[in-house]
Amino acid sequence: MALITGVSIWMIPLFICIILIAATWRKVPAYEAFVTGGKEGAQMALSLLPFLVGMIVSISILRSSGALDAAVGLIAPLLSFVGMPSEVLPLALIRPISGTAALGMTTELIHNYGPDSFIGRLAATMQGATDTTLYILTVYFGAVGIKRMKYALKVGLLADLIGIIASIIIVTWAFG
Repeated sequence: MALITGVSIWMIPLFICIILIAATWRKVPAYEAFVTGGKEGAQMALSLLPFLVGMIVSISILRSSGALDAAVGLIAPLLSFVGMPSEVLPLALIRPISGTAALGMTTELIHNYGPDSFIGRLAATMQGATDTTLYILTVYFGAVGIKRMKYALKVGLLADLIGIIASIIIVTWAFG
C-alpha cells in the first residue's frame, strides 16, 4: 500500500519532469508551448459553450415536460417482457445524450433502490457500458466543424443499444 501511495504522489511531478527534459533535449520552448496550448484550450472551451448550453436546456425540457415519463409509461409492458425494469429506461434514453444527467439518474436509482438491488446494479452496469454518443457528436464534431456525421451517429447509437442489451443480459445472469 505504501508503494502505491508513493508512486501516486510522485507520478505527476515525474511526468512533468520527463516532459521538460524531453522539451529541453529537443530544444522546444516548453513555456511558450504551454501558454499557446492554454490559449487554444480557452478558445476551444468558449466555442463549446453554446453546444453545452443547448444540450443542458434540451435535457431539462425533456425531463420537466413529462415527456420522458410518458415514454416510459408507453414502453413499460415491453420492458417487463424482456426483463428490464421500467425505472431504468430513463437512464437508457438519457445516457446517449448527457453523461452528467445519466450520472444523476444513476445516483438517484441507487439511492432509491440500493446499490445491491437489481435496479442499482443494472443502472451502474448500464452507466459503464454505454457512452454519451449525441453529446460527443454535437460537442466535439461541432467544435472541429465536421458536418457529415450520419455514420458515426448510427454506429454510436448501435453501440449504445448493444451496451444496454449486454447490461440487461449480464446483470440478469450474474445477479438475477
